[in-house]
Order: sequence, then structure tokens, then C-alpha cells
Amino acid sequence: MATTERVTVTLPLELVQGIDQFEHNRSRFVAEAVENELVRRKRQGLLNSLQNPHPDVAQLVDENLADWNATLPTGDDDLLSPSAGKSVRWIEGQGWVEESA
Repeated sequence: MATTERVTVTLPLELVQGIDQFEHNRSRFVAEAVENELVRRKRQGLLNSLQNPHPDVAQLVDENLADWNATLPTGDDDLLSPSAGKSVRWIEGQGWVEESA
């Protein structure tokens, strides 16, 4: 379970009234809104990085992408063989555990 920390946030009355129209648990509403905004900003940061890559990275990509692409398997079947893997499941506190047959 995630740990929590109490914070005090001051909002305009109109925003609080708007929250109350949709959710009785203000904390949950604010937490979801903040989480969505963090995801949006991370995506925007990635987009900015892709649109304006560091010059050294851009040069590396231009020089090696075609060579790397040529080494990839040609068919989807070459990428993964389901029978070659192990069946696992996540157990909280233990991590990934191999399932018995």
C-alpha cells in the first residue's frame, strides 16, 4: 500500500465547489488530478526531448539506426516464443514468483 503524506493546499472557493459537485472525497479528486498532470508533463517532456534531441544523440541515431534495424527479426513470430518462457505472477512483498505447473 502506498504511503501518504498530508499537505495543505489553498484553492479558490469556486474550484472547491466544482470538486464537490463531482466527488465527495476532495483528497482523492485532487490526488487523481495531480497524478494526471504529472503524467501529462512527463509525456510533454518526452515529446520535447524527441522533437529537440541532444546533438550527440541525434548524430548517433542518424548513423546507427539503419544498421540496428537490419539486425531485427523480420517476422513477428521471431520475436517471442510463448513456449520458451516461464509462467510467473507477482506476489506483494516477494516480487515475481514462478507459478507451479
